[in-house]
Amino acid sequence: MSHKGFKIAVLGGGSFGTVIANICAEKGCDVRQWMRSENAAQEINDIHCNSRYLPDYILAPSLVAYTDLAAALKDVSLVFVSIPSASFRAVLQQAAPHLPDNIKVISTTKGVEESSFYMMSQIVEQELPSAKVGVLSGPNFAKELAQRQLTATVVASKDEELRCVVQKLLHQVYFRIYASDDIFGVELGGVLKNIYAIASGLSGAMGMGENTRSMILTRALAEMSRFAVSMGANPMTFLGLAGVGDLVATCMSPLSRNYRVGHALGLGKTLEEAVAELCQVAEGVNTVKLVHNKSIELGVYMPLLHGLYQVVYEGAAPEAVAKSMMLSEQGSDVEFVLPRQPTF
Repeated sequence: MSHKGFKIAVLGGGSFGTVIANICAEKGCDVRQWMRSENAAQEINDIHCNSRYLPDYILAPSLVAYTDLAAALKDVSLVFVSIPSASFRAVLQQAAPHLPDNIKVISTTKGVEESSFYMMSQIVEQELPSAKVGVLSGPNFAKELAQRQLTATVVASKDEELRCVVQKLLHQVYFRIYASDDIFGVELGGVLKNIYAIASGLSGAMGMGENTRSMILTRALAEMSRFAVSMGANPMTFLGLAGVGDLVATCMSPLSRNYRVGHALGLGKTLEEAVAELCQVAEGVNTVKLVHNKSIELGVYMPLLHGLYQVVYEGAAPEAVAKSMMLSEQGSDVEFVLPRQPTF
């Protein structure tokens, strides 16, 4: 596939959107990165840097930043959407009049819509009914990707051509893209792991050891797959990069925004203080509440999540919640192996 002249738009001026835009530009594509900030766009165009998010990452001179959405989308063949979930639908609604039928759209956002509990792929399907839709998700810290550290991710779509296009377009010697047709599973992996990164940050701040951390990770994976199956996903997806891979990376690294929020809470700070210190969007904070409510609606047993909800939103003491969870009824170790029963 020839990349030269291939027209791509990346919607979003954050760290991951910037890295994706730059990788495509380095491949010779005609890349337009849309963002709201005039100053940030001018900085990219003038000195090829997004200093707020990736100050040491030199961008390709061919990458052009726009604040005019119509201009950014003119004649594009592929759109990456890297917009926080709260603004995702509104931006797509603005973009829709400027996009052709059968446009290829890839969401990189790891969140859910608060009012509807729709995944980002579902919002794309609603706002752009004729689009070919996919998602990109995995253990992908933008700062490490910008440093060209070895990284892998998953592109999921029902459309084989779209999967192949994204694999070839983003492949680098340091970046490997695997394929899946389980859009919901890949997307839910990216959504749900943010919840447990907060729990991992909490346990780290409280001085809990590796035994505790490994228990949180494995029980988190069980809860994630249990919930995802209730939503129609394939549980096997959670054995891959978008499931256990992203969970491990997010729960083990201080680079994770959600881990840092949990760590701040574990040090005794309020949720407002923890979020304010971050200066970026931590999708997991809102996701805790949304998935907690949805799991009750669906009758999915998720004691780790429910305990975390008590800590984050009800001011419960983490030690007391941890003790109550350890006293819950014991169940099977591996989900879906023994007959379903309450498990922790």
